[in-house]
Amino acid sequence: MRLSLLDRSRTRTDRSAAAAVSDTIERARWAEAAGYERFWVAEHHAVPGIASGSPAVLLAAIGAATSRIRLGSGGVMLPNHSPIVVAEQFALLDALCPGRVDLGVGRSLGFTPPVRKVLRADTEDAERFADDLADLQDFLLGTGPVTVQPAPERLIPIHVLATGHGLAIAAQRGLPVVVGGPMLSGDLAPLEAYRHEFVPSAFAAQPSVTVSLDVLVADTDAEARRLAMAEAVAMADSRRTGEFPPLRAVTEMPDGLTPRARESAQRSLDGSVHGSPATVGRRLEDLVDRTGADEILSSASTFDRDALRASDEALAALLR
Repeated sequence: MRLSLLDRSRTRTDRSAAAAVSDTIERARWAEAAGYERFWVAEHHAVPGIASGSPAVLLAAIGAATSRIRLGSGGVMLPNHSPIVVAEQFALLDALCPGRVDLGVGRSLGFTPPVRKVLRADTEDAERFADDLADLQDFLLGTGPVTVQPAPERLIPIHVLATGHGLAIAAQRGLPVVVGGPMLSGDLAPLEAYRHEFVPSAFAAQPSVTVSLDVLVADTDAEARRLAMAEAVAMADSRRTGEFPPLRAVTEMPDGLTPRARESAQRSLDGSVHGSPATVGRRLEDLVDRTGADEILSSASTFDRDALRASDEALAALLR
């Protein structure tokens, strides 16, 4: 079972946004030492709680700070970019870090209407995702109308961050997928359809599924729940205020949460995997059995960075 990390450069109330980026690079170093397959970063624009807006730039810094771990984007939002620009960025990354680069792409637009406006993105851009994905593949294969520079010396793998519609597109284009959220506990028919309808391509001979969710490991179930609370409360705050906030030092459900916010935080907790090594191992085994996953991508974060490192190392040891 391959195991990877997704770090969104979460900001914290006691640290600057610039420190959050440095924290991401440091986390990549310890992920490499712990034996993770790859380290993914995200693309979010104008989100107060997330400092990562340019995956290619951040991956270049991570590549310079590491030597073995694969570098992935989870992901580049293709509607925000011209396919040739994405191809050039990742071809350059592959030239700098030969054979270590993975390109994860998604079709989401900006977080809020004002962000979508400044990105000059609209629903029509998302609807062009299949065509943009095909163009991106052509550029990386060297079959596009122009040749990207530096010309890739090897095929750069593409992964699709997929919902139901995205799964169908990935199957048609012969690409691996990354799935998460409600799909992991709901109807798996779209995932089975992806496998059944998969058309082999130069990028992948067979379907491949990565499941992405928050995974936190601590000595006890209670301690792991306390670690998971910071992200759960931040999610509840975002639904209440419309802004995704920095992580703050909360380990219990705050008294001031409205019933609706409390319910939202509880849903976040329920959607994560957290607990002792035995609890996490059992839940991940069940998840892999249900989904047939080929890889687990942990997107967990918590306020306490020392506890986060201990969790990452315990998870790697658990699946080693």
